[in-house]
Amino acid sequence: MSIEKYHRWVDKDGNHFIPVQLEGEALINNRILNKGTAFTMEEREELGLEGLLPHHVSTMKEQVERVYKGFLQRSTPIAKYMHLRALQDRNETLFYAVVSRHVEEMSPIIYTPTVGLACQEFSRLYQKARGLYITPENVDTMHEIVNHFPSKDIRIIVATDNQGILGLGDLGVGGMGIPVGKLSLYTLGAGIHPASCLPITLDVGTDNEELLKGPLYLGFPQKRLKGEAYAAFIKKFVKNVKILFPKAVLQWEDFSRQNAFTNLDTYRNSLPSFNDDIQGTGAVALAGIINAMKIKKERLSDQKYAIFGAGAGGIGIARQIYTALVREGMDSKKALESIYTVDREGLDITGYTKNVEDYKKQFATAKSKIDNWKLKSPGKVTLQELLENEKITVLIGTSGQRGSFTESIVKQMLKNSERPVIFPLSNPTSSCEAQPNDIFRWTDAKAIVVTGSPFEDVNYNGKKYRIGQGNNVFIFPGVGFSAIVGKLQTIGDGVFTTAAYALADAVSESDLSMNAIYPKISDIKKITIRIATACLKNVIKANPEMGLREENLPDMIESLMWKPEYLPYRKI
Repeated sequence: MSIEKYHRWVDKDGNHFIPVQLEGEALINNRILNKGTAFTMEEREELGLEGLLPHHVSTMKEQVERVYKGFLQRSTPIAKYMHLRALQDRNETLFYAVVSRHVEEMSPIIYTPTVGLACQEFSRLYQKARGLYITPENVDTMHEIVNHFPSKDIRIIVATDNQGILGLGDLGVGGMGIPVGKLSLYTLGAGIHPASCLPITLDVGTDNEELLKGPLYLGFPQKRLKGEAYAAFIKKFVKNVKILFPKAVLQWEDFSRQNAFTNLDTYRNSLPSFNDDIQGTGAVALAGIINAMKIKKERLSDQKYAIFGAGAGGIGIARQIYTALVREGMDSKKALESIYTVDREGLDITGYTKNVEDYKKQFATAKSKIDNWKLKSPGKVTLQELLENEKITVLIGTSGQRGSFTESIVKQMLKNSERPVIFPLSNPTSSCEAQPNDIFRWTDAKAIVVTGSPFEDVNYNGKKYRIGQGNNVFIFPGVGFSAIVGKLQTIGDGVFTTAAYALADAVSESDLSMNAIYPKISDIKKITIRIATACLKNVIKANPEMGLREENLPDMIESLMWKPEYLPYRKI
C-alpha cells in the first residue's frame, strides 16, 4: 500500500535505498523525489545535481526549521496556506515532515477552515497543476489522460463536482482545493504515500454567475450539467475509475444534497466507495454523542435528537444515530421517531404540501405527530417550536447558518435537559451556528459542546473547557486505510458505525472531565491506527481466509504507513 514499500530496495549489506531514473533538474522538479538542499554530495555527483544546488547539505531538521520560520512570517491564513501548498508542490516529503510536527497549528490551514477561502480564490491564486480535471469534453478519453499521469499505483481517490463546497456552495473548478486537502490528511493520518493519492475535480460547469463572468475563471465555461446528462457523465466516470484504478477506493466529496445520496447509493456496490460528507460526518457526530452520554451518564435511547440542516451531513448523522439506536436494542420505529430533521423552512413533515426530498423521507415526521402541538402556523414547525413541543435533548447544527442557535434556542435546550448536548458543526468557522463561549454563558457551562471548526479553549468561572472538534479527519483516514488493506469491495454504513465507537473509545477520562469529547488533532495517527484496527478485525471475522491476523494488528498497520523521511538514492 505504501509506495515506499514497493519501491525501496535493500542492498547486500541490508541498507535501504530508493532507485531513481531521473537526474538533474528533472529530479529536482519531481515533487515526490525532490530532497531540495538535503541531497548528499554523493547523490549530487551521481545524479547530475552538481552546481544546481547551494553548497550546504541540509538535514531535514534544518529544512523543517527554515520552512516553519517562513510559515510564521506569513501574516494571514491564506498566505500561510499558499506557503505550505508551494512546499507541497516542490517537495512532498518535506511538506509532510513539517505538517506532522505542527499538526494542531497547520491542519486548520491545509484544510478547514482556510481551504474554503483557497477554493474561492482558486483561479486567482492558481500556481501549479495537481490531480485530474475531468470535463464533459474529456471524460470519454480518461484512459489517454491517465497514460500521461506520473503515478500508476493509485490507492485512494477523492473526487468532487464542486457544487457543495464546505457550505459555501458552487465554487466551480475551485473545488479542487478540497480533494487536495483531504488527501493531505490521508497521508498525514493514515500514512498513505502521496504518490498513491489522486485528487479529481469533476468540472461539469458552474451555476455561479460571478465565476462564469470572471475573466480569470479557469473552469469549464458553461452552466452545470444536470439531469440525465449529469447522470450519464457520472456513469462514464465511475466506469473509467473501475478500469483505470482497480486498486483504488473512491471518496465522494462535497456534492449537492441529492447528488451526494444518488451517487453514493447508485455506485456503492459497484466499486469500493463512500461519501465522507454523509458517512464520515455521521460517524464523527455519533462518536461525540456516545461520549456525551458518558458525561451525562445516560443512554442514547434516553434522548430526543434534532438535526438542524437536513443536507448530506445532517441526514448522514441521522442515519448513524438510527443505526446506533437499533444496535443498542431500540425498536426501529421508535428509533426513527426519536430523530427530527429541520431545514430553513422548518421541520420535515410528511402529509403537507411541502415536498420532502427523497434522501430525507426516512426521517420526516408524520403529520399526526404534530397535530396537538402548539404552533403559530399549522403545518409549519420552527426549530424553537420543535424544542418546546418535543423536549429535544441533543441538538446538532449542520445548516451553515451563522448564529442560528440563538440564546432562546440554547436556553430552551437547558429547560429540556440538565446537560443539553449542543453541536454547532457547520464549517467554515464563519458559518458556525453558535459560538462556544456564548453557549457556555447561556447555560452556565452545563451544555456539552463541540464544534466542526477549531475554537480556542473556553474559560468560564475559573474552569477551562477544551472545545472538541468534530472533525471528519478522525474517521475517513482509518476507514480508507482499512478498505485498502482489507480489499473491501463495498464499504457499508456498518464500517462507519464501527469507526464511531472506536473513536469514542479513544477519548481519555481526563478529556471527558473537561467536557472534551474528541481527542486532539495531533493524535490523528494514533486514532487512525485504532479505527483501522477495529474495522479490519471485522474484515478478518467476515473473511478469515484473506491472510490478515488479529495478532499485532496495530503494529502491522503502523508498519504499512509511509513516513516522511529521506532515504538514500541510487541511479539505475
